[in-house]
Amino acid sequence: MGWIENRFEEGLIVTSLDRAINWARESSLWPMTFGIACCAIEMMATGASRFDIDRFGAGAFRATPRQADLMIVAGTVTFKMASRVRRLFHQMAEPRYVMAMGACTVGGGPYFVHGYHVVKGVDLVVPVDIYVPGCPPRPEALLEGLMRLQDKIHRQTIAKRPAVGVEPASKEKNA
Repeated sequence: MGWIENRFEEGLIVTSLDRAINWARESSLWPMTFGIACCAIEMMATGASRFDIDRFGAGAFRATPRQADLMIVAGTVTFKMASRVRRLFHQMAEPRYVMAMGACTVGGGPYFVHGYHVVKGVDLVVPVDIYVPGCPPRPEALLEGLMRLQDKIHRQTIAKRPAVGVEPASKEKNA
């Protein structure tokens, strides 16, 4: 690094725009207050002082989807509730992330076989980024899921990617 030494003043940090934006996004996740069943109690415990989700930058639980960028779906999603979950997801700010917390949310839980009223996984309703299994999962599991989501956000880029199945335009046209 001889060519770069002593060329910048002290205290100057050089980074890429991707890294700066991803650092800001992963360090300031705002989850939406959205608990449906027993998993919501564990989600509330994660926000309490013993587990302290604030140290990961995600402690500002928002009551409105327009101020949130992380939906933690915690509990059993019924077909009656599915349309509301989808509506809340679409009202969230971009980029938005979804975490499925608990066995009932991930795959229907114990209601999978005999429950006609339960959605067999919230991923049928909204796109899920992180799955946190358990019945109910411990607060440590939710924190682990949050750290995995932060890792996923860290690897994102703001560069425009070509759409799937679309070839990039070339200057030459085949005759």
